[in-house]
Parts: sequence; structure tokens; C-alpha cells
Amino acid sequence: MSIPQFTEKESRKGDTMLEGKHIILGVTGGIAAFKIASLASMLKKHKADVTVIMTKNAANFINPITFEALTGNKCLVDTFDRNFQHKVEHVALAKQADAFLIAPASANVIAKTAHGIADDMLTTTFLACTCPKIIAPAMNTRMFLNPIVQDNMKTLQHYGMEVITPATGYLACGDTGEGKMPEPELLFEYLIKALTPQNMEGLKVLVTAGATREKIDPVRYISNHSTGKMGYAVARAARMRGADVTLVTGKTQLAPPVGVRVIEIVSAADMAQAVKSCAKEQDIIIKAAAVADYRPKYTADEKIKKKDEELSIELERTEDILGFLGAHKEEGQFLCGFSMETENMLENSRKKLEKKNLDLIAANNLRQAGAGFGTDTNVITLLSKEDTVQLPLMSKEEAADRLLDYILQHRPCR
Repeated sequence: MSIPQFTEKESRKGDTMLEGKHIILGVTGGIAAFKIASLASMLKKHKADVTVIMTKNAANFINPITFEALTGNKCLVDTFDRNFQHKVEHVALAKQADAFLIAPASANVIAKTAHGIADDMLTTTFLACTCPKIIAPAMNTRMFLNPIVQDNMKTLQHYGMEVITPATGYLACGDTGEGKMPEPELLFEYLIKALTPQNMEGLKVLVTAGATREKIDPVRYISNHSTGKMGYAVARAARMRGADVTLVTGKTQLAPPVGVRVIEIVSAADMAQAVKSCAKEQDIIIKAAAVADYRPKYTADEKIKKKDEELSIELERTEDILGFLGAHKEEGQFLCGFSMETENMLENSRKKLEKKNLDLIAANNLRQAGAGFGTDTNVITLLSKEDTVQLPLMSKEEAADRLLDYILQHRPCR
């Protein structure tokens, strides 16, 4: 059987999602305004074309020159600036924009945008834009919780805008509570989602990730080297495409993807219970977790003390979660497993595909450079009953997108 392969040029598409995209950042008066400099820099590093529009109050918190140095574009404040390239600036910018983010968004600007008031460069451009719009409120807790502000945010959502829930923490005014602007990294994630085609909207996706831990005694456990990076990348990619994502995860050092429902587990038995509790309603299930095949038959209540003689631990099989899902697969449900091998990768993975009634298996070889546990890259081969598709070395984020592309092309409609 011939194995189709993606070219190196195709494998780098994920790195250029923002390339050439025109993003407008609206900055209003608030102490969090200085954080947007980091976001602007982040976007430029990903080759986006960034224009910053500030309110006059925002210029009291950060100098427009900072944004001009970071973006290479003039930072706009005055609606009637006569020294700029566009004759009608707000209209010209609105036509170019691929996404518009206001952060921090003050209560004043939220009110104006919710009710169609356009009295400065930021609000006039915002109203003229038809691209995806995102609002990141940032203000005193009492202001944020004021029913008027809450109603204004609901109005923005009613008109199809994304309103980011602010963080809770210590505020510049000395209060502690809701109203803190999220960090630039989180705002970046929202922009990526706004620019990602929502081709999985309405789909429910279950992803498992990370390693399980099987307890020996209160101190020790049996586990493996999985970091969860591949599963988290799949969960994030599915969420970015608009899917309703549930992530069942073992212990990792990773931050949960934005907007994903997370169920944390420890053992294989925990994972089996969590997966079974929500599997039936899922359209797509992707089992990327490294689940222990065996666990200690007996668990010590106290720490096992070191002795001179050798210690033997009797093991028993854990439940085959993937096998259970294959045996109880719902009509129209797509089931994808992962296979980590050290030898005979294609042969062993294809046996697993057939034995467990899978629609797809993503296989990789631990001994291949760039693949395996703990790396930021992977080399995956996709095997189904019909074909075999070999992907080149790529980031796990890119591999996750390739995997989802394949699933969307081959899944049946429920």
C-alpha cells in the first residue's frame, strides 16, 4: 500500500495562521493598558499586521510611541488626524480588519459600543467593522458587577461579540474580586479562535491526555513518561474550531486549554469512570492518554519499608477503556486511538485498530527522532481501515490540526 505524505511546506501551515492578518487592538483607559504591549509584540512575532487604537484616557497609562515601535504602524488616537495615509481612517481600517479586540475595555467604552455611540477613533472604527469582535472588560469589581454594566455586556453578546470573563484577583484600586484583565497569553488564544474556521461548531469532542498513576503505597506509584502535550494540543485545536470539548486528563504540568471542560483523574480506574460517564453523548472521542495496562493487585496502606531481600509486586490488568468504547460505540460516533510503539509500528497499530473497533489510530514510534514523550514535536501515521497517511515531523499543535482535518473528512454524520 502506498503511503501519502504531506510536504514540508504543508507541515508548516500552522505556524502562519496569523501571517498577513490585520488585527486591531483597541486600548482604553485602565492600568492594564500596559499589558497590551506584550500582546502586540506577540502578534507581530507571529507575523500579524497590528494597528493599535487608543482612547485619549489610555494615553495617560501608556505612550502611543510604545505601540508604534512594537507594531511598525501609527498608533491612532485622534479621529481627525490629518497626517495619516487614509482619507477616512476608521472606514479604511474597518475594511482591512480580520479581528478587533478591545482590551482593557472600560465600563465607558463597553456602554458606548453596546449602544452604538461613536464619538472617538476607537468607537467609530469598532462600529464600522464587520470582522469578529472581542471585548475584555477590566475595571473595579463593583463597577463590573453593576447591573447596568452586566446588561451592556449581554447586549454585546446578543450582537455576536465575544465577551471574555475577567480574572479574579487583586486589583489596582486595592480591592480583590472580579474585573482583572486576563493575561496577554489568554487574549492571544481568543484572537486565534476568532480567526480559526469554526468547522467543528456543534460537535461534542472527548479527549483523554496524560499519564495515569497506579498506587503501590501512600508514597509510590507506577506510571509512564507521558506529559499530556499531544492530548492537550488536540483538545485546544478542537476548541479553537468551535467544538464543545471535554478533556479527561491525568496529572500534567500543562495549563488547561481555554474554554475546555476539564476532568482531572489519577488512576486508570478513575479515567474509565470519567470517560464512561460522558462517552455516549460524544460525536468524536480521541484517546490520546497513556493509560497503565497494569496496576498493583494489592495496595499497601503504609509506606513499604526497604528490606535486604528483593521485593515483588503482583500486578493485575486494568480495564481496557478503548476496547470498551469500541464495543459500545454509538451509531455515527467516531473513535480514534493512539498507539505508541517501539517496533513493528504499522503492524501492531493495525491490529489494535481492528481488535478495538476503531475508526482511526494515530501511531508513532518512540525510537524515531522528534516523536515520543515530552517533546514539542511528533511524527504520526494515521491508519484507518481504508488507508494509511504518514505525516512528517511537525509540532504537536500542527499534528493535532492534521488529525482533526482527517477526522472531519471521514466521520459519518450522526
